[in-house]
Amino acid sequence: MSKLFDRLVKSRKLTPDFLNPKYEQLEDPYKLPDMKKAVNRLKTALKNQEKILIYGDYDVDGVTASTVMEETLKLAGVNPKNIEIMLPDRFIDGYGMSPKLIDHAKTKNITLVITVDCGSRNHEIIEELNELKIDSIITDHHETAETLPEAIAVINPKRTDSKSENLKNLAGVGVAFKFAEALVKENLIKNGQEKWLLDLVLIGTVCDSMPLIGENHILGFYGLKVLQKTRRPGLKELIKVARVKNLHSETIGFAIGPRLNAAGRLETAELSLNLLRAANSPEAAALAEKLEVLNKKRKSEQNLATKEIDERGEKTEPVIIEVGDWHEGILGIVAGRLVDKYHKPAFVLARVENDILKGSGRSFGDFNLATALDFAKNSLISGGGHAAAAGVKLEQKNLYQFREQINAYYQSLNLKNQTKYLKVTPDLELDDLSEISLELLEELKQLEPYGQQNEEPLFRLKNIKITEIRKMGVDENHLRLDIEDHHGKTLKLIAFFARENWLNLDYDAKIEPIVKLIENEFNGIKSVEAQIVDLIF
Repeated sequence: MSKLFDRLVKSRKLTPDFLNPKYEQLEDPYKLPDMKKAVNRLKTALKNQEKILIYGDYDVDGVTASTVMEETLKLAGVNPKNIEIMLPDRFIDGYGMSPKLIDHAKTKNITLVITVDCGSRNHEIIEELNELKIDSIITDHHETAETLPEAIAVINPKRTDSKSENLKNLAGVGVAFKFAEALVKENLIKNGQEKWLLDLVLIGTVCDSMPLIGENHILGFYGLKVLQKTRRPGLKELIKVARVKNLHSETIGFAIGPRLNAAGRLETAELSLNLLRAANSPEAAALAEKLEVLNKKRKSEQNLATKEIDERGEKTEPVIIEVGDWHEGILGIVAGRLVDKYHKPAFVLARVENDILKGSGRSFGDFNLATALDFAKNSLISGGGHAAAAGVKLEQKNLYQFREQINAYYQSLNLKNQTKYLKVTPDLELDDLSEISLELLEELKQLEPYGQQNEEPLFRLKNIKITEIRKMGVDENHLRLDIEDHHGKTLKLIAFFARENWLNLDYDAKIEPIVKLIENEFNGIKSVEAQIVDLIF
């Protein structure tokens, strides 16, 4: 172990189990409430050859969880002809179980509905299913209400009677996988077959921004190995069109995930679902190209919206609230961009129909969006979500009132120094560039996959001088720096879409870059470079 990696391990207080996770260390699936009830109900469905409807969600977690649940049922012996999958429409149904599934279940003679990544708060839908004598099993990871729906089973690690703190961070796809594990324990699935599901577990967990520690770290560690040799034609073709060379957390989060999400944002999530379920390369290639087109359109739409908002001038209010004729599917992304740029909570709203506005909010620090929307509820048709992300719907005539109430609530909190939550915190300081090597990059791979609470290591480089400055790209908005330490050791740095003051650096500038390390390969020769995350002046 190199000295620098040893310092990093000690700094993060990482254990040998974290560095060398064992598959056998995964928690017993029966620690999740109602797991036994769900398994028993599936056994009955198997015995009676019942028709089963899987109901998912339109984001990456929901689509991967739907696919994992379908494959789990097939592995357990359910006839594929007896399995249906239904996803909500973001623009018509919104999040959660849609009333449309009632008619669909009746038409298709469904006797068992299994949800993934939703259902914990859909009491009325479950009640309607019960009246029709259609049973339901909920698998979800979202916060529960004070009472649970009257389903046969509600498998949710957020339940207060869950027997494992380690499972509380599971994504929806992670909960679906625990159901597969339970079926392995029951000998309904051959031991080891479930591991081939882990590529999707990794993608859904990373893209749903769940903490990559504990259970998720083990699932992700093995999920990365499975993804690197995935059998899925859909993923192979998606990786090809995304031009991904090395599979790791960043390429999942910024290349694979956005393409899978683009379908649900702009058209229908069934495109992504069909890609993951594709049986052959020609079918998968066509769907991957379709997602590529949608992703480019998504980028264009969000860039135009962001540019338009920027051109409106200074953002003086404590909470940014912007309205425009933008695509409903990109509003959350644009709100997130505004938070990053202006260091303020933001709502981005679009006019959808009949003077109705719909939108998304993003926040950080101590400003809880769910609580803020409760404060402003009399100006809303509907609204809700989490501390950092939420959705709203209101009438145009109530926009001024909503703006006033949200900003009044923010000011009432008297929050101080909120930008501290957005500051980049390096793991270690470094003034000897010779410690950065290809061997170190290999050691760092032991920490993957990166994600929430297991971020990619950052290093603050001290006592360096700039030896070359280059602007790159058609618009000259990327920056290339060559730096040198006091021993004469050099390192190349890159910053994509660099800030204006970075692009205006001169050679005498006293800077301390905060960087993450990257591997570069040119003409078959590998070297270590670094990507600038922040510059300290």
